[in-house]
Amino acid sequence: MLAKKLSLKTKLGFGICDLGGNLFFTIMGFYLLFYLTDTSKLLAGLAGTALLVGKLADAFVDPAVGFLSDRTRSRWGRRRPFIFIGSILLFFLMIGMYTNPHIQSQLRLFIWTAVAYILLMASYSMVNIPYGALTPELSPDFDERTTLNAYRMTFAVVGTFVGAALVLPIVGAFANKDLGWLAMGAIMGAVITITALTTVFTIREPPAKPENKKKPKEGIFATYASALKLKPFLLAMFTYGSHMIGITIVQGALLYYFKYIYNAEGKFQIALAIFLVCVIISIPLWTMISKRIGKKLSYNLGMGLFAAVVIAFFFVGRGRGVGVMYVTMAIAGLGNSTNYIMPFAILPDVTELDYSQTGVRREGVFYGLWNFTLKVGQAFATALIGWILTAFGYVPDAAQTATSQLGIRLLVGPVAAVFFIAGVVILSFYPITRKYYETQIMPKVAAWEKKKA
Repeated sequence: MLAKKLSLKTKLGFGICDLGGNLFFTIMGFYLLFYLTDTSKLLAGLAGTALLVGKLADAFVDPAVGFLSDRTRSRWGRRRPFIFIGSILLFFLMIGMYTNPHIQSQLRLFIWTAVAYILLMASYSMVNIPYGALTPELSPDFDERTTLNAYRMTFAVVGTFVGAALVLPIVGAFANKDLGWLAMGAIMGAVITITALTTVFTIREPPAKPENKKKPKEGIFATYASALKLKPFLLAMFTYGSHMIGITIVQGALLYYFKYIYNAEGKFQIALAIFLVCVIISIPLWTMISKRIGKKLSYNLGMGLFAAVVIAFFFVGRGRGVGVMYVTMAIAGLGNSTNYIMPFAILPDVTELDYSQTGVRREGVFYGLWNFTLKVGQAFATALIGWILTAFGYVPDAAQTATSQLGIRLLVGPVAAVFFIAGVVILSFYPITRKYYETQIMPKVAAWEKKKA
């Protein structure tokens, strides 16, 4: 089945939403725990646990959003109404998250943080899950989806770059640190909202297929139970979840590394800029490589490289200065580039496999489960950072002992690497290749389309 090539307008209009999406992801991953421990003064263990509770609660929102978006009928389509409403909420909740409540009681501050985080992440789910579910709807072509996601992830890296480059300068522009964090939340919240709304008003969703004009009879639990029986989906989902645990650990611990081991907090942004530039320039490279050797092998090569780099850095990073960190970040960026492209090029193939077997389009269900796993993994990773920092004797805004420094080094090195390696192993069993997709999936999809025409 010959697929129509997507226009440049569609690719750009679709991709820009993830500029704000990854800006959000960067701020949450690199700065939120640091903000909570060093500005709000919530104990590290409690901060990690609050974020764990928040993400676990929000993880149950994701399947509901995916389920509902599959069944939504409006003149705007199935996905865009959710993106519209969620993006507006995100602006106000970003401000709330970075407003220091000055609560003295650790218990009350813990509750405040958990509730604020639940609300913030729920609004993000309303944007991110329907947005992701647009991917398989825009093109059925195996390689065109990789190209579409290359546009998306180029914008995503730009969003990461903006977050990495501007968060601390915005905070530092204000003499009052609390006001600086509040301004940062408002400015970045506005960018996130504007980019999401750009996609809402640029993309036109394809008309609903005949099977979607009537709501599926399955309830939410039966629908998700059915989706979870699809082995290729489980392999892809757990691979991505494992890699994101490792990345979240590196993200959350890296600023502590610069501040307390290198005593060079200001150079954190330089290292991050090097990392992101290497990610950006590597995206076209990995896109071309994947067309030759496949998505699975490309993904495994990239994340295997990332694992090797962080392990090596654990042994040589501390005593050799910031320059070694810069080199490490450059190589890590080359490997991590695959995590921006391949998961979101693989997932649409899985949803197409499901359609070929069932004749029902339920992309929102799969993206809801995907994000459920992602958020549970991120929650675990963030809590693990807080627990390890506490266990190794971390004290905020103070000189760290050799023991607490070891805890930070373990997080940036071997602890993260374990999850990268696990993801590589899991993905090795993933069965969908280009040949499988074109010979086993697309003929069945074409048969369903012909039957329903």
